[in-house]
Amino acid sequence: MAPKPKKRGPAKPKTATKPTPPPNSASRLIDQRIRELGGWRGETLARMRALMLQADPDITEEWKWNNPVWSHGGIICTGEAYAKVVKLTFAKGASLPDPAHLFNSSLTGNTRRAIDIREGETVNASAFQALIKAAVSRDAKSAERSARPVKLLSGGNPQIAKGDGDAPVQAYIAAMPGWKRDLGQRLDALITRTVPTVRKAVRWNSPFYGSEGQGWFLSIHVFTRYVKVSFFDGTSLKPVPPGGTPKSKDVRWLDIYEGDGLDEARMAAWIKQAAALPGWVP
Repeated sequence: MAPKPKKRGPAKPKTATKPTPPPNSASRLIDQRIRELGGWRGETLARMRALMLQADPDITEEWKWNNPVWSHGGIICTGEAYAKVVKLTFAKGASLPDPAHLFNSSLTGNTRRAIDIREGETVNASAFQALIKAAVSRDAKSAERSARPVKLLSGGNPQIAKGDGDAPVQAYIAAMPGWKRDLGQRLDALITRTVPTVRKAVRWNSPFYGSEGQGWFLSIHVFTRYVKVSFFDGTSLKPVPPGGTPKSKDVRWLDIYEGDGLDEARMAAWIKQAAALPGWVP
């Protein structure tokens, strides 16, 4: 005689589970950094992170240069931990209103500003969140300006308003006509990869690249048939870039035409050398 089948109770409803981020996700890496720091530094970084996410829930957490980065339409700030301070560096802090005077470091540059937090110190939460909101609002306005049609000047050079940071540079590159746009993207990526702390801006309808506190070392400009990459202290580079005249003094350049191959190794070597030299200050 066959055994009777066992009675089964009602099926248990399946509970939805929140997907677990992959081990290398930025948020996981930030969690790990906070745990590794521990003590007052870990607590401080965790608190400031929570305040940022409360101020703007749409902030994106990233992991760059082996540090936490918070972005929304552009980098808002980075978080670094040293022996005696937790440093929050705002990528475009110089352009933000700071009535509470939270910025207390990197005060001499034209772009970045930082908040150094020491053991036992507490940052005013409402003033800090106001800084975050101001940074997000500024980036939103920059994105809106970037979406407007860009006028091309003589030679096809994009007319971009003077501005500091990555946003106006990307607006310039996006408006570079034809094959020049791809070249602009390659050059910008190469410069950023070679000098991760590079300072960017648009001046005189040209992207400028510099080192914090050392002025500008390179600029890009579009002409009808080529793109000019100028090194302001080009005579100090080895080998010296080929372009130059008696009137150009120390400036040397490379003119890149359509179909020219970009020697990224040589360009990276020039960029690295130039970034280490005292730059040009208008």
